[in-house]
Amino acid sequence: MATRTERNEQKQKEIIKEENREIRKKMVLTTLKIITLIIIISLTFFLYTTYISSKLITIKEERITDKKIPTSFNGLKIIQISDIHYGSTIFIEDIKKIVKEVNRRKPDLIVFTGDLINKDYKITSKEQEELIKQLKKLNSTVGKYAIIGEEDKDKFTTIMNQSDFTILNNSYDLIYNDSNNPILLIGLNSSTTGKINIEKGYQYFSEPSHNSNIYTITLLHEPDTVDDITSNYKTDLFLAGHSHNGQVNIPYIGGIFKKDGAKNYTNEFYQLENSKLFISSGIGTNGNGFRLFCRPSINFFRLSSK
Repeated sequence: MATRTERNEQKQKEIIKEENREIRKKMVLTTLKIITLIIIISLTFFLYTTYISSKLITIKEERITDKKIPTSFNGLKIIQISDIHYGSTIFIEDIKKIVKEVNRRKPDLIVFTGDLINKDYKITSKEQEELIKQLKKLNSTVGKYAIIGEEDKDKFTTIMNQSDFTILNNSYDLIYNDSNNPILLIGLNSSTTGKINIEKGYQYFSEPSHNSNIYTITLLHEPDTVDDITSNYKTDLFLAGHSHNGQVNIPYIGGIFKKDGAKNYTNEFYQLENSKLFISSGIGTNGNGFRLFCRPSINFFRLSSK
């Protein structure tokens, strides 16, 4: 028969075992809670960055004021669309919404700054027909223009031409609006395709009848190209794409993912010495396929001479 001391020792061991079981139980429950919380946060992050932040298109509106702008262009509305990357996070139903948002603002001039179809996506003939049908519905009073991005291959020209866009292929057009005093619109190809020709795009300034003080807007895909342009030519307004503004944009830091052609200029606006540079965050995505603090955008500009 066990002595009182032995019984006390046995009881003490049982108490310690029970306490250890409770500690282990609490540790397991705490671990499960942490794992569950991590899963919830990860799932929420994934759903937000992939299906919410990448889908909720914002309208970024800016007033462009310059004394060089002819008075006949006061109030002229320009819509910039860029980097649709159809087949990434953007499909026909999204295009319909984009067309509706653009037409609601009754733009005078619509410009597309490259990358229509995602490079890894094989668009079907039916999708192509529907895409043309929707893009054709984009309404403007002055015109619709497009430039070529690095992912724009053979079908790009067919789709844009049949959608009533004029492709500026290292070329320019004079834009008139209720007067004989135009502004100059220049479009340059993607520099990463090796087909950019700045001199050809700015050929207007080599013509005998050119106006050296004409207000000039240049469309380009990769924003880093501006350094090669501003060293030789005067441009008042640059509209670019490609960078997606980093796709992940940290407050006070800026865009995180910097692509070739957009390493020097990634964020949405830069005041250069004599030029303004606006970079669209784009519509679709590429690479990682998600956005964070960098919603897709339609850029909306109003011109003013005052």
